[in-house]
Amino acid sequence: QVQLVESGGGLVQPGGSLRLSCAASGSIFSINAMGWYRQAPGKQRDLVATITGAGSTNYADSVKGRFTISKNNAKNTVYLQMNSLKPEDTAVYYCNANVVTTYLRALEAWGQGTPVTVSS
Repeated sequence: QVQLVESGGGLVQPGGSLRLSCAASGSIFSINAMGWYRQAPGKQRDLVATITGAGSTNYADSVKGRFTISKNNAKNTVYLQMNSLKPEDTAVYYCNANVVTTYLRALEAWGQGTPVTVSS
């Protein structure tokens, strides 16, 4: 199987910064793309940022200019650097990966989520 483990969430004051990490492991042959999604209390899960295997990035308008997604291919790890955090950024952040397994089957994997709270 393929597992995604997020880390780095926590409590931060408005205007502060936080760095999330997501490590993919298991029967991975290649990773087509990875991304971060978030779900605030009482709301749907929304896309935050994505990065392709080639390194192309995409961001939600609400985080553009404040968040940066990056990756380390050797470690199968994706990062989300979050700066100038706002209370509306409070959510559980989920890592997502579209992978090709060692058996050459395409899979969509999700992490368990890491909570981010931007407190006043």
